[in-house]
Amino acid sequence: MTTKSIPALLASLLLTAGALPAAAAKTDAEIIAAARKTYPLKTCLVSNEPLGSMGEAAGYIHRAAGQPDRVVFFCCEGCGDDFKASPAKFLAKVDAAAAGKAGKKQ
Repeated sequence: MTTKSIPALLASLLLTAGALPAAAAKTDAEIIAAARKTYPLKTCLVSNEPLGSMGEAAGYIHRAAGQPDRVVFFCCEGCGDDFKASPAKFLAKVDAAAAGKAGKKQ
């Protein structure tokens, strides 16, 4: 390989790599729909009301820098404000429920 072809090869790789993430990206609606199937709680994360008791459970994607995105569900949109005030408290509740479900499968 000649040194003249290296820049062309690098440019080609960068263009190809840049196109891949866009094709694989999911919309927020798709992320929430997928999370509904495996969500470990049957009650609202905030109010403890049954999910679906006030219509379809409201999905929310919690995004924090340096942490993976987390999907949570509420009985209504209003519970989102309480969650946002103290997300760590409520995420711990989801984690405990998920650990409980994983323990039952073993």
